[in-house]
Amino acid sequence: MTDKYRSWGFATASRQRAIVPRWAPEIEQFPKAQEQWGNHSRLAFGRGRSYGDSCLNSAGYLVDTSALSRFIHFDRETGNLSAEAGITLGQILDLVIPAGWFLPVSPGTRYATLGGAIANDVHGKNHHVDGTFGRFVSRLSVHRSNGQTVDCSPRSRSDLFNATIGGLGLTGVITRASLHLIPITSDQLAVRFDRFRGIDQFMSLSSGCHDSHQYSVAWLDCVSRGKNFARGVFMSANHLDERTTLDLTRTRKRIGIPFSLPSRILNKYTIGAFNSAYYLAHKPRHARTVCQHYKSFFYPLDAIGNWNRIYGTRGFHQYQFVVPPGAESVLETLLKKIVSSGAGSFLAVLKEFGTIKSPGLLSFPRPGLCLALDFADRGDATVQLIRALDLQVREAGGAAYPAKDRLMPAESFRAYFPRLNEFLPHVDPESSSDFWRRVSG
Repeated sequence: MTDKYRSWGFATASRQRAIVPRWAPEIEQFPKAQEQWGNHSRLAFGRGRSYGDSCLNSAGYLVDTSALSRFIHFDRETGNLSAEAGITLGQILDLVIPAGWFLPVSPGTRYATLGGAIANDVHGKNHHVDGTFGRFVSRLSVHRSNGQTVDCSPRSRSDLFNATIGGLGLTGVITRASLHLIPITSDQLAVRFDRFRGIDQFMSLSSGCHDSHQYSVAWLDCVSRGKNFARGVFMSANHLDERTTLDLTRTRKRIGIPFSLPSRILNKYTIGAFNSAYYLAHKPRHARTVCQHYKSFFYPLDAIGNWNRIYGTRGFHQYQFVVPPGAESVLETLLKKIVSSGAGSFLAVLKEFGTIKSPGLLSFPRPGLCLALDFADRGDATVQLIRALDLQVREAGGAAYPAKDRLMPAESFRAYFPRLNEFLPHVDPESSSDFWRRVSG
């Protein structure tokens, strides 16, 4: 047993059992693990970038896929790529960018694995244009507990394919997958920064860039009150059209957090000071288009190693939710509750989801406004705040993201994912997680 397997938000301190197959056939070790440990559930584990407990299985064991990180095929002419599930998105980018290709959808970190991106059906800053990651997966292989590896696609075993995309690793262990990439001519993006005050101004900026920009996202101040309530910085971007060197050597210097900081460092005063400084750094006269390297735009936090240690030894909760179109007033009510709580949020990201549907039965994104918030774990006060937010999201017809959650109750999960009954027949009999046991009973 080892305690190295933790979620990114430090969701649990429990020690996890794990097997580490070097090749996919070695996953067959699971009957021996069951006999040795006296348990009967398993779960694939990539790089631990899920924030909550959906990547943990304290009552069973984990299948650590970090060694399953080989490229299988890459067609430089068509942009079709196949790889093992443990490869990271960063490793994929390092291979494909010099050939003029890019990930069709990317979350906020390069360190997520291919298998994790599929199992959580990740979304990015381009959902309004391209939808989720699962839309670009053309084939995948899933190892089931009966010893069979099932190859599936939108045309073959589509039922299992659709259940696996966004299926939280519960349909079996994804061992390999094929992906369609998108063409680029530059590793740079043209990024525009605009300040806004209030959700109405955000909506105006967001709707105004639907047809002109592939990517859009906003930083939101969740501490300030009065005239500064719901202020933020809106970012919209496109890949540069002109051909450049596609140079991978232009990387930022990476700094690291060597140990967990005292949790009292993050409070409404320090967060408020940071928010004011960030907002003021983007004065109206700076609302212009600048050239930015893709790492700076897509993965700003990756430049800070172990940034989760900022929140202290107790870690943090992330609550990411979406409310449907027309529920903007609900979002404002939730923001006021957060501000009045004094909990603040060091990182708050607001974006608008589009109408493009995912094939995934349990896919999280749906039309509306999506807000992701980080709260340092302050014990019961933090739990009660998130539960209050969750209740209002549920009443508004919204949803929360399982990959970021460690508090979601069963009744919320059922309400958020109406296709759950279609999904259940595809759950592998011996796959489970801490999240799944909590929401499924």
